[in-house]
Amino acid sequence: MMGERTVMQEALFYSFSLEDHVPADHLLRSIDRFVDLGDLREHLRPYYSETGRPSIDPELMIRMLIVGYCMGIRSERRLCEEVHLNLAYRWFCRLGLDGAVPDHSTFSKNRHGRFRDSDLLRELFEMTVSRCMAEGLVGGEGFAVDASLIRADVYRRRSVPGDEGLPPDVTGRAVREYLEVLDDAAFGGSTPVQPKRIALTDPAARWTAATREGAFYSYSTNYLIDLDHAVIVDVEATTSVRQAEVTAQRRMINRIQERFGIWPHRLVADAAYGSAANLAWLVEEKGIEPHIPVFEKSGRNDGSFERADFTYDHDDDSYICPSGNRLRRSNRNFSTPRTGIDKDGSIRYRARQHDCEGCALKPQCTPNAPARKVTRSIHEGARDMARDIATTDAYLVSSRERKKVEMLFAHLKRILKLDRLRLRGPSGARDEFHLAAAAQNLRKMAKIIPMQSRAAA
Repeated sequence: MMGERTVMQEALFYSFSLEDHVPADHLLRSIDRFVDLGDLREHLRPYYSETGRPSIDPELMIRMLIVGYCMGIRSERRLCEEVHLNLAYRWFCRLGLDGAVPDHSTFSKNRHGRFRDSDLLRELFEMTVSRCMAEGLVGGEGFAVDASLIRADVYRRRSVPGDEGLPPDVTGRAVREYLEVLDDAAFGGSTPVQPKRIALTDPAARWTAATREGAFYSYSTNYLIDLDHAVIVDVEATTSVRQAEVTAQRRMINRIQERFGIWPHRLVADAAYGSAANLAWLVEEKGIEPHIPVFEKSGRNDGSFERADFTYDHDDDSYICPSGNRLRRSNRNFSTPRTGIDKDGSIRYRARQHDCEGCALKPQCTPNAPARKVTRSIHEGARDMARDIATTDAYLVSSRERKKVEMLFAHLKRILKLDRLRLRGPSGARDEFHLAAAAQNLRKMAKIIPMQSRAAA
């Protein structure tokens, strides 16, 4: 007998529990163990009025944002729709079946107001770092640092040449933030070089052609990670230039030392962080071993002797050329002593002209000049230390471990779908990077510490 569809009849009473309908192995159920928002209200209390109508619960908004960034839901409008329909999202946000989901405009209002004024999203990220440390996922021995370009939310044709500057009639929140960070070493003050073009909708975004793709406007997200389990211990938003990324590295190391008391033994990075000044800062000021390739400019492509062919004599403070002659800071005495240090922090060692004129190796050494010159950085000791480390087996291990930070960037763009910013201005980039890094740490803990082991413990 063919069955017939039964007509649904509304029951008078329902016995329904969200707890029973969220799978035990659901990602949000595992993440929920590590979300501690107990201090959130006290942190925000100074930013709320004591009178008036009660506001939307800030913990609800933060939990919804965690859902959005953990599950790759980029739009806040779509996030509200998903939380309204998805039982697991409702369970994580502590909403019952009849719980009202806030309007998407509530997020914008709070983000531009209380959340940024109180630096709440920074506190949320640091909460995940503290929890990772409590779970034993942060060793504190070896760190890695790197930066990745994230496209800015701008219309590339609405721009002006960089040497013209912004027109006086351009206004907006992103423009005000751009003017505020003109002297910041992580943004406008990072380099005296003018950008080729300036976007009118987000002037702080940098016009860059650093990838194989066509040039685009971007910000850089900078990660400092612990190498034990690839936990992100700090994150910083900067403009997309090398000098700003080195500045971010210093800020992050200082911040974790002050905030968490972590002093890494070694730092792993690529050659972009191998400048003499940065290596000296790591070695001399922080006591950190630089597992970093040295940023070299002494190479020659004409076949002549390079600086590496000259031997430095520490006791005499001079270089010895392949012919045995010495190159000194100065070959004559001055009535007023001179330091011999250039503005770029380098010292020039010069050979005597009559030594080079009769030298048989002059065509291989200095064919186009009467005497050879060799430059040496005032931070050459730190550079030599980095070169010595690069010959060890530990350096090979560090080079392999550095891929962990690159994998985090791939996860950020492919899984969390943060390959393009949705918010504008330095504050918008900072908010998105904090939330994304917090989501990655939460997902990391959920993956490493399974529910079964915690239940057994």
